[in-house]
Amino acid sequence: MRNTTYETKTGMRDKAILVSLITPDIKRGPADPEHSLEELVNLAETAGVEVLTAVTQNKESADPKWLIGKGKVEEIRAVKDELEATTIIFDQELSGAQVRNLEEALDAKIIDRTQLILDIFAGRAKTREGIIQVELAQLSYLLPRLSGHGKNLSRLGGGIGTRGPGESKLETDRRHIRGRISELKAQLAEVVRHRQLHRERRRKSGVIQAALVGYTNAGKSTLLRELTNSDVYVENQLFATLDPTSRTLELPSGKEIVLTDTVGFIQNLPHDLVAAFRATLEEVNEADLVLHVVDSSSPMRQEQMRVVEELLEQLGASGKPTVTVFNKKDLRPQLPDVYLPTDSESTLLVSAFDSGDMKRLLELIQDKLAGDTRTFSLPAERGDLIALAYRCGEVVSQEVDGDSLRLTIELNKGDYEVNGHRLQPFEV
Repeated sequence: MRNTTYETKTGMRDKAILVSLITPDIKRGPADPEHSLEELVNLAETAGVEVLTAVTQNKESADPKWLIGKGKVEEIRAVKDELEATTIIFDQELSGAQVRNLEEALDAKIIDRTQLILDIFAGRAKTREGIIQVELAQLSYLLPRLSGHGKNLSRLGGGIGTRGPGESKLETDRRHIRGRISELKAQLAEVVRHRQLHRERRRKSGVIQAALVGYTNAGKSTLLRELTNSDVYVENQLFATLDPTSRTLELPSGKEIVLTDTVGFIQNLPHDLVAAFRATLEEVNEADLVLHVVDSSSPMRQEQMRVVEELLEQLGASGKPTVTVFNKKDLRPQLPDVYLPTDSESTLLVSAFDSGDMKRLLELIQDKLAGDTRTFSLPAERGDLIALAYRCGEVVSQEVDGDSLRLTIELNKGDYEVNGHRLQPFEV
């Protein structure tokens, strides 16, 4: 199942009306409905959809049949006919029954926020792992909603794997999707196994890793490009990069680490997508340092930071050493200094295009990764441990002591144990 690209049969872009339901529960929630709708506009434009207008409804509770009220459905039908819209995109997740009812009432393609995000991801996945993960998330989302996607079942290539002439098309599609999900899970399990082997090799070789995380379009890829002088793809749009990208980063001391750019987070990131991408996102758990990149020019930066922090906690990476990088200071409106984040040992206000800021960021990364200076006594015949000590830390001094070699090393605490052996500090 691949990206629909949101094009009509004539090859023209779909024209969409956006719809958002605002209930008291949504108002009391952590997410701002107005910001969420603005984000939906950006998501639709990222998918190549022409947004014609947006419709909101304040209601005590969601209607189980249409999500919105019957009167609002009739209003949207009139607006759709007047503007010649082809697609209605809802900011809230729809059930299969609601999709079916809305399709019949509006005579248009019905898409919700989750499906929109999944289709954007499908268009951005380039690696085999990314393609598998997105397709698995799409099918997991669609399976319980098949009865509501009657007009869209052709995207699955119906008729595959039929049991016999007595089986309905819907049952055939369900069987096909379940079989495909099983295949994808098996393929993903193999990918995960290889990823774990790579992690183990990196761990044994003593490679120090840092991970860039943050809300989508916060500037992570730009920072990766500027810090590592690499040719990383950068675009001012949501989810410009999907597959994780790693580059070698040289610190001011000359020591090299691996810096990885991860997929951007977003409010209400689909559960199926988080589950499918868990193996990729858990790369953050292997990082020695997390760089939380924040768009300092966004008026919603506090909300965006909350979303990222909640997802990191969900992934079990909330306790990692973290530097919060407030990016895009050059795009900030002119505000009093009181509104500016204060530079500290864990926060920094930067512009990715300011070489001085990048130098300060490199120095802060180096300081955060710097460990204690300790003296270790290693057997002289253990060349593997001695070489590993040189790779893992910065050797300040060395001294031969009989059959042992005493090394004074600046080493991260997490690197004291390497290759299954714990390096014991030598007390002097």
